[in-house]
Amino acid sequence: MEIEIGRAKRGRRVYSFDDIAIVPSRRTRDPEDVSVSWGIDAYHFDIPVLGAPMDSVVSPQTAIMIGQLGGVGVLDLEGVWTRYEDPEPLLAEIRELPEGRATERMQQIYAEPIKPELVTARLAEIRASGVTVAGALSPQNTQELYETVVAAGVDLFVIRGTTVSAEHVSKNVEPLNLKKFIYELDVPVIVGGAATYTAALHLMRTGAAGVLVGFGGGAASTTRATLGIHAPMATAVADVAGARRDYMDESGGRYVHVIADGGLGTSGDIVKAISVGADAVMLGTALARATDAPGGGWHWGPEAHHSQLPRGNRVHVGSVAPLEQILYGPSPVADGTANLIGALRRSMATTGYSDLKEFQRVEVVVAPYRLD
Repeated sequence: MEIEIGRAKRGRRVYSFDDIAIVPSRRTRDPEDVSVSWGIDAYHFDIPVLGAPMDSVVSPQTAIMIGQLGGVGVLDLEGVWTRYEDPEPLLAEIRELPEGRATERMQQIYAEPIKPELVTARLAEIRASGVTVAGALSPQNTQELYETVVAAGVDLFVIRGTTVSAEHVSKNVEPLNLKKFIYELDVPVIVGGAATYTAALHLMRTGAAGVLVGFGGGAASTTRATLGIHAPMATAVADVAGARRDYMDESGGRYVHVIADGGLGTSGDIVKAISVGADAVMLGTALARATDAPGGGWHWGPEAHHSQLPRGNRVHVGSVAPLEQILYGPSPVADGTANLIGALRRSMATTGYSDLKEFQRVEVVVAPYRLD
């Protein structure tokens, strides 16, 4: 439904996760009978959770922990772990920075060049644990570093930016040809973010195994304030799920996974993301709240230290519980920030669905909620 903004402009009404709610059906189930597993390409996971490639969320050690707990941790291959042999003092410094100094000092810290030998070493550390190895690069650095990443033995390759398109145009540099790149690469590629039906459909046509959905929706992002761009996530995920459906018809049955990435601060947000079409979720803030997360109660993304135009903040999210409790409970709080998987199971059971694909068909209503 379009709304008239003024005589010269109309806009479509869109919805965030806070604007929708799911509705119980006539059937309920035992939560223990519910399956929350999913798979992408040849890789299968017990839970539909990817740890976001952010230094406050995923270190080599937490990537291993997330993998052992049934998900997959995606390491930021442009973060402190690949710039410094021992990044712990830098992480400690970032946590202690005064608010007015944080952005400038983080820009200095992340100006240190990425070292290919550290990319190899960090991925080797994760691989030695036996879990699925996933690493992320920005589109800008993929051409330069992807051979190092693939040689190190990555299982899932993530190309993640604030927004990624299949048709980037530049007069100054040769853009990454996603279709050619993905075709020549011998590992499944997850790419994003995308926020619209058309953008996602073009990314699916490049051969991507998964598409990340989101733009400026995370707690550490200031993209809406800085660039005036924002994609309310309920509508964005549903639009991209529509692109997946139409691409399946177009391609003769090829299924591309939809991964919600941003605006997923609580278990209820995760539930709603899957209800409108996501196969899995990429979590930043939700996992940064773990007591064993590398951010130590603080959270930031790569946008926070952009050298020219920072579009994010270092934010204090607090520490709720160890990572295992964040995912599986028991929860020490009643606000949806812990036992994320238990909450997902219970919601699916309460509405009568036995697996994630079925749950994508749950009834959803528009029910704007405002906490006064």
